[in-house]
Amino acid sequence: MKEKTGGRIPKRERARLPRGGFPLRILDIVAIALALGVVVLFSVQAYSGGGQSSEVSIQADGKDYLYPLDQDTQFAVTGPIGETVIQIRNHEVRVLSSPCRDKICIAAGWLSHPGQWTACLPNKVFVRVEGGGPAPVDAQTF
Repeated sequence: MKEKTGGRIPKRERARLPRGGFPLRILDIVAIALALGVVVLFSVQAYSGGGQSSEVSIQADGKDYLYPLDQDTQFAVTGPIGETVIQIRNHEVRVLSSPCRDKICIAAGWLSHPGQWTACLPNKVFVRVEGGGPAPVDAQTF
């Protein structure tokens, strides 16, 4: 004879579960620990400096110049319309002054990450930060 339970599982057939939910098994704990370890490893790798020093590549008047970012300096490169002054300070580089009309190269400000660049098109000067590991992922790359 069948018991009428009204759609509920009788008490004697219910599995014993802790009050908080389901019991964790050993492989569940191993999988969670492994996932957390991978997240921590990638976070440390992504946010560490990498230990490699960056360099500044400057192209002007058909010549290429290469300067380390870890040495503070200021210098001028000559282009078709005059001298463009470039400053390196605190592991960053910027165009300090330029004879161009719009001064867009100066407005670019400080550059410090690999892949960042600025250019003074009228004076044909191109400044780019190189080295120091891969360039960060941006919206276009993603």
